[in-house]
Amino acid sequence: MPEPSIPTLPGQCSDDVEVDWKVVGVLRQRASEQIAAATRADDVASDRATQRQRGLAIVVDLVGAANADRVDAGLAAWSAGEQAALVKAVMDQLFGLGRLQPLVDRDDIENIEIDGCDNVRLQRLDGSYENGPSVATSNEELIDLLQMLASHGDSNARAFSPAQPNLDLTLPGGARLSAAAWVSTRPQINIRLHRLVTVSLEDLVEAGEITENMASFLRAVIGARLNVVITGAQGAGKTTLARAMCAEIPYSEAIGTFETEYELMLHTMPGQHAMVRHYEARPGTGEIGPDGRPAGEYGLAQLLYNSFRQNLSRQIVGEVRGAEVWTMVKTMESGTGSISTTHAASAEAAISKLVTCAMEAGVSPQLATAKLAQTIDLIVHIDLDTPTTRAVGSPRPRRRVTEVLAVTPGEDAKGYATEHVYLANPDDNGPARPKVLPHEYRRLTRFGFDLDGFLRDQDGRVA
Repeated sequence: MPEPSIPTLPGQCSDDVEVDWKVVGVLRQRASEQIAAATRADDVASDRATQRQRGLAIVVDLVGAANADRVDAGLAAWSAGEQAALVKAVMDQLFGLGRLQPLVDRDDIENIEIDGCDNVRLQRLDGSYENGPSVATSNEELIDLLQMLASHGDSNARAFSPAQPNLDLTLPGGARLSAAAWVSTRPQINIRLHRLVTVSLEDLVEAGEITENMASFLRAVIGARLNVVITGAQGAGKTTLARAMCAEIPYSEAIGTFETEYELMLHTMPGQHAMVRHYEARPGTGEIGPDGRPAGEYGLAQLLYNSFRQNLSRQIVGEVRGAEVWTMVKTMESGTGSISTTHAASAEAAISKLVTCAMEAGVSPQLATAKLAQTIDLIVHIDLDTPTTRAVGSPRPRRRVTEVLAVTPGEDAKGYATEHVYLANPDDNGPARPKVLPHEYRRLTRFGFDLDGFLRDQDGRVA
């Protein structure tokens, strides 16, 4: 059953009407009590869509009754727009993200930055900022909302308390929420809204992030089942590039994704992949045990171990921020052509970053370096310009792939060797151009790589 929409009148938008949040709170409490009573009376479990349908009817009745009470008390009646705004606000409190919901619903916003209940900044798609409205009456109310979202997640419930003060959560609709409280004077939240879920390499060519020749190379990399790590700063577009590369995986292949929080969202695109077994780690909600892990934790390593009997053609570990790097290495060793992302300032800096992550898992730097050199084939670095490097008068951030680095084991002190297959010219703002093609990569022509185009464009010698 599709979820019901909030009623509005023609020409009226409930989002543009200010609401009294004290009234919303009272109506929410009454609605919650009536919904609970109706559910108990049914004595039959109902799905979310049915509950929402019932809740909508109750909320509409409550708003109408409250409006009649106002008139009886000699107060001005609410307009149709004001009533619609109240209905939406109460429904957001009951079934959505509370006062965050209207911000998440905006299609021109990429990031929502929150420092406490009343300091909100919205980053638009063009990179510019605007101040946002308060998202709660108090910091305590905001923390209550976060705890409710954590405990009622669509997949794994997550703890959020003074004992576990960090929260990472995938919100309904796919937005990623990261929050912290009790370790700062005010709750800190960032919500990343993934606007490009269905994306292709050709889309990135049109956006100027990669060249046609690089697109043919990355497409062939997928066909040849090479292992790729995508690097860049926060918000650079790593996940978007990973999705575009995953779009090149043949439809018939069975894919397994392993993530601490769902971000790739390949399982939401049934027309693109026939079978996506999507796994999300469970962080645990109990007390920390003697081994330093919370009770109930089920990590990526355990998910991956069990997946080896799932007849997967591809195993993909999403973002690597810490000890999950060892899970990434294991997927790459299995030879399925894996893709992962990590934060790093450059392609080669990613190796040092991943070594540090492996050390967090108790692995020696020598072993970590050797394993990474043996398993990673390519590192693709995507750059996001900053306000100081952006073109004058243009608020829009520019994303472009500036490096494609081939990695091989090495015998020197570093333990690995690198070669830039593509490298951006520091004197222009374009994406990386062909540099040096290691001999073993010539075989990618079998998978559609435009070798002739690479050689023509090598070192800027465009035919």
